[in-house]
Amino acid sequence: MANSTSGRAESENKTKGSLTWWQLALFGLGTTIGTGFLLGSSLAIEKSGFSVLLSFFVAAIGTYFVFQALAKMIAEHPEKGSFRTYSRQAFGHWAGFSHGWVYWSSEMLILGSQLTAIGLFTRFWFPHIPLWILISVYSVLGVGVVLLGTAWFEKTVNMLAIVKIAAILMFIILTCLVIPGFLGADNAHMHAPSNIGDAFKGGSMGLWTSLIYVFFCFAGIEVMGIMAGELKNPKDAPKSGRLMVITITVLFISSLGLALLVTPIEQITTQESPFVSALKDLHYHVLVHIFNGVLIIAGFSGLVASLYSVTLVISMIADEGDAPKLFAKRSRKRRFPYGALGLTITGMAVSITVALLLPNKVYEYITTAGGLMLLYTWLYILCAARKLLKLNPWGLTQTYSSIALLLIAVLGTLFDQASRPGFFISLVFLALIGSVTFFMRKRWRT
Repeated sequence: MANSTSGRAESENKTKGSLTWWQLALFGLGTTIGTGFLLGSSLAIEKSGFSVLLSFFVAAIGTYFVFQALAKMIAEHPEKGSFRTYSRQAFGHWAGFSHGWVYWSSEMLILGSQLTAIGLFTRFWFPHIPLWILISVYSVLGVGVVLLGTAWFEKTVNMLAIVKIAAILMFIILTCLVIPGFLGADNAHMHAPSNIGDAFKGGSMGLWTSLIYVFFCFAGIEVMGIMAGELKNPKDAPKSGRLMVITITVLFISSLGLALLVTPIEQITTQESPFVSALKDLHYHVLVHIFNGVLIIAGFSGLVASLYSVTLVISMIADEGDAPKLFAKRSRKRRFPYGALGLTITGMAVSITVALLLPNKVYEYITTAGGLMLLYTWLYILCAARKLLKLNPWGLTQTYSSIALLLIAVLGTLFDQASRPGFFISLVFLALIGSVTFFMRKRWRT
């Protein structure tokens, strides 16, 4: 009996961390406010115009349901391996294996998207520097932060989260003062749509095809799920997610809505953040440069979060024997998984090469493919929650509704010429992972 009690206590200690629920919520804000929203939202605006705000509301509901499913599993079954561990518990070894590698693929594509976006932001100041050189510099800096260790990683993301939130709030306050003319009657102006047709650019098809880019704006909740294993009380995970998703949705919709109101919509392009376009139209040239710096900071913090999470997941996969042992190797002093980081760096090198070969369309292609792979990761989470949790009717409704929303977003990419290549890229990744999983299943049986 004593041994059993001590075993339970030891298990509890293993799952206990040092994070409070509000620190996890702040961390989630830091990982979610990134290039997906600050630049990727322009792709969604291009498809749907003002109706993109409706897409954000719908995507926020789907994102909330996904994280609630993950948070409930964390609260009931705290595990260091997070979401891929739950897939394995729900459906077997093959599910945990494939889920881990689907997530790795999504993060590698997202890394490419983030690197490209940061490079585009920097070219605002240095237009003659080749994109691949800028991407290489940020890659080295990102790896440097990750090598400093977990403590530095958490501090960096939280500190930059405050900077990003402050910048978005500054933009909201500024535009709220400009529209009614509080900053001068000459500056007061608004570009509201004159009718329903103007608001719904592209019609229902535009709304549908924009959904993948809007979901991509919420990328980062899965990193929050990994860090939820560090909570002092795992049962606080749902509370953290609720605060984070509500806060991020209010910031996203209010700031983007105001950006659309003060900017002629035809001036918003996929090569520039809609917030920079808005500030340029307002002729606040100093603020344009300040906000561009914030965009680089936001992209860099997202880059660091992706680097850290994907490296950690690969080392976990290798620890369980589902990846070469090389990726499980750690440094003696800080136990840092340098083997897994080597794989991540290799993936980034591929991203740099792609940026060099396809500089014009690379952001859109990689963003679409990365967003799709991310949604596949979320589908694993929802299916695992359906199997592991005893869901009431409302819980089942949430699960099935979010699955439907994710599938609708995935299918929407087939009906848009610009995002269709990203869909086929994601299928190539799925086919490779599926083939390896099928081969490995034979090995697991022997």
